[in-house]
Amino acid sequence: MANEKKIKRALVSVFHKDGLDSIIRLLHEQGVELLSTGGTQAFIESLGIPCQAVEDVTTYPSILGGRVKTLHPRIFGGILGRRALEGDREQMAKYEIPDIDLVIVDLYPFEQTVASGASEADIIEKIDIGGISLIRAAAKNFEDVVIVPSKAQYATLQHILETRGAVTTREERRQLATEAFGVSSHYDTAINAWFAK
Repeated sequence: MANEKKIKRALVSVFHKDGLDSIIRLLHEQGVELLSTGGTQAFIESLGIPCQAVEDVTTYPSILGGRVKTLHPRIFGGILGRRALEGDREQMAKYEIPDIDLVIVDLYPFEQTVASGASEADIIEKIDIGGISLIRAAAKNFEDVVIVPSKAQYATLQHILETRGAVTTREERRQLATEAFGVSSHYDTAINAWFAK
């Protein structure tokens, strides 16, 4: 099918790592290159699976106390680049931007932090910036990119990997994008409600 896309490289950056190991192993078995940050990279490597650091792609370290890790043109270009457009392909080659075909990300636990009675400063630090941006970028470019925006979608991805390998249909990518915008909308609504109080 013309709308099928092969996953060759995945960016994985999650707060909650439970349930992730089987997906990482399946991706590795399918020959998918893994790219990650900090704690998630350490988790992947603890499974005995190689993983490239985001910093190796961006050539920047994680800065501002971890507030800025993935926010870089080489990461977002790799997600937002339209594979069918020659101009995008040329720019990606010129600026050494790698294709990123799958994004597995979740968001800092904002609502749980509020419910815990944490301080205003702690709550503000749980407003996710990189994660929400990755979700929106990958969902926007669902024609080429698979987005897994929370562990609620792990089962969907696992089923695809187990039954067809690292290949997705447009319909699957669009459905995951729909769910991703739902995750994004819910998250921003919760933040808005907290600020409004």
